Amino acid sequence: MGEKEKEEKFKTVSIPASLFKKIEERIKGTEFTSVASYVTYVLREVVEEEEEEEVPFSEEDEEKVKERLKALGYLD
Repeated sequence: MGEKEKEEKFKTVSIPASLFKKIEERIKGTEFTSVASYVTYVLREVVEEEEEEEVPFSEEDEEKVKERLKALGYLD
């Protein structure tokens, strides 16, 4: 684990026992040593992905793109 992870405090989150069992089966033979490490990895990936998403086009930006596509002959 990195230095940041060693210093982090942890909280408990409950998940259904059936999901826990499925994750246990999924991580067998992988680098994950526990259900908690797998769940932490997955949640971190989801959160980071959401943070990286770009802000959608404004209506003005969308109109500019449509005008450019029309000028290029892609839209009527």
